[in-house]
Parts: sequence; C-alpha cells; structure tokens
Amino acid sequence: MLPQPAGTAPATRARYGVLGFTLLLAAIAYLDRVCISTAAPVMETDLGLNDAQMGYVFSAFTFAYALMEVPSGWLADRFGPRLMLTRIVIWWSVMTAATGWAAGFASLFVIRMLFGVGEAGCFPSMSRAFVRWLPAREHGRAFGLAVMTGALGGAVTQPLVVWMLGRVHWRHTFPIFGTVGLVWAAAWFWWFRDDPHNHQSVNEAELGLIGTPPPAPHERVPWNSLLSNRSVWAVCFMYFGVIYGWYFFLTWMPTYLMRARGFDLKHAGWLSSLPLIGIATGVLCGGLVSDALVRRWGLKAGRRATGLIGPPLAAVCIVAGVRTTNPIAAAWLLALAALLAALAVAPGWAVCLEIGGRHAGVVSGAMNTFGNLGGAISPLVVGEWLQRRGAWDLPLLTVAGCYLLAAVCWLGINPAERLADSFQNRVSSP
Repeated sequence: MLPQPAGTAPATRARYGVLGFTLLLAAIAYLDRVCISTAAPVMETDLGLNDAQMGYVFSAFTFAYALMEVPSGWLADRFGPRLMLTRIVIWWSVMTAATGWAAGFASLFVIRMLFGVGEAGCFPSMSRAFVRWLPAREHGRAFGLAVMTGALGGAVTQPLVVWMLGRVHWRHTFPIFGTVGLVWAAAWFWWFRDDPHNHQSVNEAELGLIGTPPPAPHERVPWNSLLSNRSVWAVCFMYFGVIYGWYFFLTWMPTYLMRARGFDLKHAGWLSSLPLIGIATGVLCGGLVSDALVRRWGLKAGRRATGLIGPPLAAVCIVAGVRTTNPIAAAWLLALAALLAALAVAPGWAVCLEIGGRHAGVVSGAMNTFGNLGGAISPLVVGEWLQRRGAWDLPLLTVAGCYLLAAVCWLGINPAERLADSFQNRVSSP
C-alpha cells in the first residue's frame, strides 16, 4: 500500500472505481468475442460453412481489430478514454447483436470485420486511463487483473453459450450479449473523467498517491523515435507470438475437443474454458510477480523474467498435448500451456506504459496490432490446414513455435528505453 502524504485528509479511492470499470469492460469484451467460438459448430451447419470459411470469419474480426489499433490508440491519447471507450463499446455491442442476423458467409464476414474495426482501441484506451489514474508501481498488477477478468469472462462464456443453445436458437444469443455493453457504456460516460484532477470524488491526498501531474497539451507523436526504438519492435513481435497461441484457444478450441478428442458439445464447452481460466491465472500471476520483481531486481530484469520463463515452458506443454493419446490429459496440457504463455502478457502491457509515457496509447496500440495480426493468422492456419489435410498436429506445433519466438523477443526488451528519452537523444545529437 502506498504511503499517505502527511497532514492531509484520508485519501479517497476513486481510482479503484476506474479499475472496477475497466475490469468489467474486459469481461464484457471477451464475453462478446468468445461467444462465437462456442456457437461455431452449430453456425457452420446452419449457414452451410466449411472449416476454411469459418477460419476467415474468425480472422475477419482480428485483422480489422489489428489494423485499427494504432489509429485508435492515437485517438485515445488525443481525445481521452472517456469518449473513446464509450464509442468503442456501443459499436461492438451493436455488432455483437448483428452477428445473430447473418445470412451466410459474406454477411457474417462483413459483420465480424466491422466488429473488429469498432472494438479496436479498447485496451490502448484502457492503458491511457491507467497512466492517468493509477500509480506507476501498480501498472503491471492492473493489467494483470484486467486481462485476467477478460479471460474469466471468456471462460464463463463457453458453458453459458452451451446452456443457452439448449434453450434458444444461436441467433438469439448474440443480441442478448450485445445489450450488456450498452449498459456499461452509459455508466462509464456518466461517471468517468479523463483526468483525476477533474473528478469530484478525488481529493488532494489521492492525487498525491496517484502521482499524476496536471493535464498538459497533447504532444505530437515522435514517430521517428517510435520506429527506431528496439524495445518497441521487440515487444510487438513478442506479443505476436503470445497472441497467436491465445487465439487458438479463443476460436478453435471447442471444435478441436469435439473432433480431435471425441468430446460432445456439453463437455467441450466446459473443457474449452480451462485454457481461458489458465490465461486468467497466468496473466494475474505475471502482473503480480513482475511488479514484485521490479521492486527487487529493477525495471529491466523484473519485467523480463516471467516472459523468459513462461512461453518456453508453454511450448513444451503444447508438444506434450499433441503427443498424448489421453483426451483429458491433452485438454489439461493445453490449458497449462495457455497459463504459462500468459505470464508474459501483463508485463508486456506495463512495458508499453513505461516506454510510451504520454504516448502509451500509441505504443500499446502498436503492440496490440502485432498481437492481433498473430491472432488473425492463427485461425486461418488452422482452418486452411483442416480443410486441406484434416489434421490438428501441425497447427498446434506452430503455436509452440510462436511461444519460443515470444521468449526470444524478451531478450531485446528494455522498459527503461523510454520513447521520450530516445526522442530527446535524437534531438540533442549532432
């Protein structure tokens, strides 16, 4: 707990309200993303889709999301998370509802692509809120909690959709999920302010704990500094590797359990939630451990540690899961792999805040762009390979390879190599 400045009234706790809003936001985001993966086998039959087409549907969201991340991150830096997150959540809620109106491959593809365009900027906007509202020493923990809550939201979604499909048509489940975000957007716009200095529930003592200076005019993005920053590139490719694997669990996992391992829809719904629970656990532990190691070992070693350990062990678990003939063991090994790889996630987001500073939205948007490009390619690889060969082993081994890539990238990440410092060095150099 941070020390309270002497001679002041007890600090208010409005910053925890911001954290609560963002945790709920992450859960809703994954609720709306994951519901289609559980419904996919039923939708394929109803709409006459093959595996390759379903892979393109999964990737339509992620490609559009990835391409819009940097522009949306810049908008979050420029206009603030209050307006941006309100717009983002309203848009994706409408697109979630519209998924239930799809008539075939073309309309479903377009709807999911528009979904991705609208949701882009969610986590960069969240990072911008964290920069203004939370002490720097709590950034890793905050992102760990946020992504953990998102993964848990996705984990709950899997059996929930199975339960709903037993009672209503799949077309009716998407509008039901879409209404949840609209309620959140209204509450967020009413309560939140972009700067804690402008919030009526924040007193001087809490401002001192947060340590955020008064708002300053928006600065232009030092693009040359960003593009020449080695750590920015390393964290981007690191996230590509991690999220490539993540999206297998978000998209194809239920289908894999049913086709490759022989589970029925009910059991596949429950077992496919295990990797998401693993992700939630790994992200939270990665954030907490990383923050603790930063205090003990310093910024560079503390942020790198979990990323250098978790993903390689995850690769080993993937290979073991592919080789085992025991269906239950395979499900648990893949869940353990998801947990271990997720140890690198929260430190990655914290690094973006530490490198980016006032431009945290752009830097985190760049990282999330690469991550979601990996997430877009992953379902395509699976869908195309299934359509051509009908086998699951090679797509899963590519997940293991990407986890190894992520670990190597952590060797090139230095969170002390701040964007502003690099920019100043370039300006002052002859």
